Amino acid sequence: MTLRMDHAVTSGTFSLDGQTFEVDNNAWVIGDDAECVVLDAPHDVPAIQKLIGDRKVRAVLCTHAHDDHVRRAPELADAVGAPIHLHPDDLVLWNMTHPDREPDRQLADGEVIEVGGGELHVLHTPGHAPGAVCFYAPNEGVVFTGDTLFAGGPGATGRSYSDFGVITGSIRDRLLPLPPETKVHPGHGESTTIGDVRPQFDEWVARGH
Repeated sequence: MTLRMDHAVTSGTFSLDGQTFEVDNNAWVIGDDAECVVLDAPHDVPAIQKLIGDRKVRAVLCTHAHDDHVRRAPELADAVGAPIHLHPDDLVLWNMTHPDREPDRQLADGEVIEVGGGELHVLHTPGHAPGAVCFYAPNEGVVFTGDTLFAGGPGATGRSYSDFGVITGSIRDRLLPLPPETKVHPGHGESTTIGDVRPQFDEWVARGH
């Protein structure tokens, strides 16, 4: 069975280290016609609920805890009756946005999340954030990379709790070994493939961002 993948772009802000930026985020709802999971909860709960429709939401899965990705997670989780899943290494960032609300469950590297007859494999890919993860759907040949990998290079590492050497190691060791035809859906911007970005890796390392 092929997983159903519904997508919307939502707009809002990202704030960290005393600065705020306007951003557009990709929102994804993955599953089948009966059930689904939501990847991140950026900016606009009604827009995400429109993607969900009348399906049962099994979980709100967070790629990482920067506020543009999780600001609406409690509101969405409460609206649809689903638990929030976050890697524990990102609690330091989560608590900046939601000091009075803990995630419901911890994501673990290698965990397999079953939904809609398919699987999402959790890949811990720190660097942009310490608890950043990607969700790999091997049967569909798709990986949802959050802010770890974009068409133009690694996610930003110029702010607190990020590290360029760590993120390039994550990309090299966890993402580039995926089949070249694997579609890459990032948290912002356009999609790409592993085959398209792999030849650029050494250039990214040399430029340092």
